Amino acid sequence: MAKNEMMANAIRALAMDAVQQANSGHPGAPMGMADMAVALWGDHLRHNPANPHWTNRDRFVLSNGHASMLIYSVLHLTGYQLPIDELKNFRQLHSKTPGHPEVDVTPGIETTTGPLGQGLTNAVGMALAEKLLAKEFNRSNGKTDHSIVDHHTYVFLGDGCLMEGVSHEAIALAGAWRLNKLIALYDDNGISIDGQVAPWFIDNTPMRFAACGWNVIDAVDGHDAAAVSAAIASARSSTDKPTLIVCKTHIGKGSPNRANTAKAHGEPLGAEEIGLTRTALNWPHTPFDLPKETYAAWDAKARGGKHEAAWDKKFAAYTKAHPELAAEFLRRMQGELPKSFSQLAVDTVVGAHTRAETVASRKASQLALESFTAGLPELLGGSADLTGSNLTNTKATPSLRFDANGDVVQVEAANGSLVGGRHINYGVREFGMAAIMNGVALHGGFIPYGGTFLTFSDYSRNAIRMAALMKLRVVHVFTHDSIGLGEDGPTHQSIEHAASLRLIPNLDVWRPGDTAETAVAWAVALENKTRPTALLLSRQNLPYAPKDDVGQISKGAYVLAEPAEVGLKKKAQAVIIATGSEVQLALKAQELLATQKIAVRVVSMPSTTTFDRQDAAYKSKILPEGIPRIAVEMGVTDGWWKYGCAAVIGIDTFGESAPAGVLFKHFGFTPENVVATVRKVLRKK
Repeated sequence: MAKNEMMANAIRALAMDAVQQANSGHPGAPMGMADMAVALWGDHLRHNPANPHWTNRDRFVLSNGHASMLIYSVLHLTGYQLPIDELKNFRQLHSKTPGHPEVDVTPGIETTTGPLGQGLTNAVGMALAEKLLAKEFNRSNGKTDHSIVDHHTYVFLGDGCLMEGVSHEAIALAGAWRLNKLIALYDDNGISIDGQVAPWFIDNTPMRFAACGWNVIDAVDGHDAAAVSAAIASARSSTDKPTLIVCKTHIGKGSPNRANTAKAHGEPLGAEEIGLTRTALNWPHTPFDLPKETYAAWDAKARGGKHEAAWDKKFAAYTKAHPELAAEFLRRMQGELPKSFSQLAVDTVVGAHTRAETVASRKASQLALESFTAGLPELLGGSADLTGSNLTNTKATPSLRFDANGDVVQVEAANGSLVGGRHINYGVREFGMAAIMNGVALHGGFIPYGGTFLTFSDYSRNAIRMAALMKLRVVHVFTHDSIGLGEDGPTHQSIEHAASLRLIPNLDVWRPGDTAETAVAWAVALENKTRPTALLLSRQNLPYAPKDDVGQISKGAYVLAEPAEVGLKKKAQAVIIATGSEVQLALKAQELLATQKIAVRVVSMPSTTTFDRQDAAYKSKILPEGIPRIAVEMGVTDGWWKYGCAAVIGIDTFGESAPAGVLFKHFGFTPENVVATVRKVLRKK
């Protein structure tokens, strides 16, 4: 048996055996893509199994993540810490081989792929990060080349990835950004779960990619590893375009009765068919038993060690020539904030508190960003065609642009140096933006943030969920957070969105009520290395809420005003909890109630998710037992009852189209209604 054939058949055998043992999984795609994997991993991929996090490794993304046994097999065979017992435990509790690949669970996995299309989009983000870091850090001194950032991003994808709409967003941006080090290999087998895709998937995929500015290598025999390898070599020579390689394959390759059928897609082959397949492949070995020559052919440890050692030598020379750049590069890739960040955060928050400006919280966000983007070169912002509304751009973040050759355009910074743009115009592509930000964060070197209207978080929700699942530091700037946006009407008025986002595990959600709370929200988001953040910001101006101390804002909720602050020297009879723009309603209601000798504490709760993580002592300090609580927020009421509220002033319907002031009165968001609600609660007590 030829070497390439032996290597590919090892993948096929492991895939069908693991799926059979688990009685669950997708054997067909790994069996069909096995020769593609031999070509890429055997001839081109630069990686080191001994160090899966080597900085300059090539990135590999399996976008069609249901084919997970392909990547698990290759990681095992090439020498990663993934023993055969883990393959035997495929899809079992606490194994390192879950049903779909998960980053930080399996060594060598670059991103969590399950929802189709997002792996491809993550790969676009990775390739973008590589290109921007290369422009920022690579140097050339005469004949000495100090290119410390120089790697490719490869992605395997299938029909399902291309049917998902996010793929359109991803490939369009990859072409516009001329990501020449992005190489996609398309498993063109014409089969999905429902059978032959031709009746419902008639796209001319090569023309579609070409129209988006990609280099296309069409009609490659996906079962000829040498032909695929030659196509990859050609793709690597591209200087100004990403490349799609169309690999014609047979799903379930080797299976006499299941190849080219939907039966091979998402169910075990069955013991009898596996026996027939072993015979057809001339693979006489028992399940999970591989010959020594197979391991020898796949073993990448020595080659990977040489790749990393060569880079280490290059980086040592770079460090000697550019010590400050080298230190900054390492800091950025390790995801550490600069030592100056703590003081920067304090200065930003105290400055906001001191100025006490009346501005919309979306403007407060931009004011905070002016400070943070100036001090943190790793902040990479953007907006889905709403920059003027989201206010995600700053003086320190000029627009990202590329010239006719695909190079990053540099502009003169305030200090006279040349810098590349750090604000991305994503176009009307909310989902693509969110998934690309995930890829940027996964690559390392940047902290991505991006803006759109809160109601459009529905478009990007699954990518937000994936960021939370992967514990990524990305920041979503969601403006126009309530009926306060007014005349655009219910299609744009976010009623259920805050509550919906708060339900996502590991996602921090902030709805700040003034400039200080917004600055704190940004500081906490930037410090959160293991969770994404959603900032929900107002369109309308919000007066500054006077406060003696900003120190407890970072705990998610704090006492903003006691009865004594409105002239009542007695204990609070009720607590009003408010977020965002509704904090002002609570404060005005407190004043009105004081004239009626009713003492009320006002609690600002800009982040329920952060407050929920505090200890019991702090929670009881802010929300004392035995005192009735009334929550006020322009959104659905369901999420507030968990705080033991006696009443919630919210909106459990869709909005209306009218000026904001008219809507506030129509839906009961007036100080008078808050007062009436508090009085009603106290009468029932």
